[in-house]
Amino acid sequence: MCAVLSILLVTFPFFALVLCGYIATRRAFLPQAAIPGLNTFVLYFALPCMLYRFGASTPIAQLLDGSLMAVYALCALIMVGFTIVVTRNRHIGWNDASFGALVAAFPNTGFMGVPLLVALLGPQAAGPAMVSITVDLLVTSSLCIALSRLDSADSHGVKVAAKNALKGVALNPMPWAIVFGALSSGMDLTLPAPVMQTLGLLADAASPVALFTIGAVLARSQMNSVEIIPLKDYVPVALIKLVLHPLLVALVGLSAIQLGVPLQPFALTVIVLVAALPSASNVALLAERFGADDGRIARIILLSTVLAFFSFSAAVAVLKP
Repeated sequence: MCAVLSILLVTFPFFALVLCGYIATRRAFLPQAAIPGLNTFVLYFALPCMLYRFGASTPIAQLLDGSLMAVYALCALIMVGFTIVVTRNRHIGWNDASFGALVAAFPNTGFMGVPLLVALLGPQAAGPAMVSITVDLLVTSSLCIALSRLDSADSHGVKVAAKNALKGVALNPMPWAIVFGALSSGMDLTLPAPVMQTLGLLADAASPVALFTIGAVLARSQMNSVEIIPLKDYVPVALIKLVLHPLLVALVGLSAIQLGVPLQPFALTVIVLVAALPSASNVALLAERFGADDGRIARIILLSTVLAFFSFSAAVAVLKP
């Protein structure tokens, strides 16, 4: 009982900040017009500084863990394929099914996972978590965006989507922050003290502002969605994300260890907890940009975020060393 309470004492503030952002937007304390500014601050300023700081302080071997990357990537591919197979039907085409698969396989690691896992497991959890971010940005997102274009029927649509996906990755500051952090770690570089202090201030702001912004984005998506969406179109995907994804990562990871793959048990624990996180909130923005049913995606994200307060805490109670 004491162990469960200690876990809740760590996880509660993170989900409480999401709730604060949600309530602030629903009650119009935070204008919807201000949300893009919060997103910009988190994505282009605070979060890259946090990822750089963790990357620079993490041994380069952890950031270049090929076994960990392979296990997590394999699970992501299985999740994408499985979710598309079980959700695609006459009403849900390739576009909606692909973004449903992305929201089922892409955890909210950047905005929520890294600071939460570091708070729970210590600074050593940052390395495996950043490996998962790299896979999701480079592989999972690019694949799902390319698959979403299959409704166009011709190969040109897929090629254009793949090009746009790679362009989006190149313009996303998060993987670059991880790369520069890894280079600093590998080359043992230290930035001048005033620069590091500035980065530190921005990094410290990343977690609270990101969590508040998640709630604001979820509230905005719900407020702007007028379509009634059947429960069967989004509840199963949220459950796939919170239940099947971590179980799959645990099963594949343990099997890899049994086969002699050099995968550290602690790193496996981290990526299992990453998989247990709720869906990434930025998938709703991607769905809107590519013409998918962003209302359905927003409901999956909202439901997974609400349920994750209980399911993620339970996963930590089972897995935390």
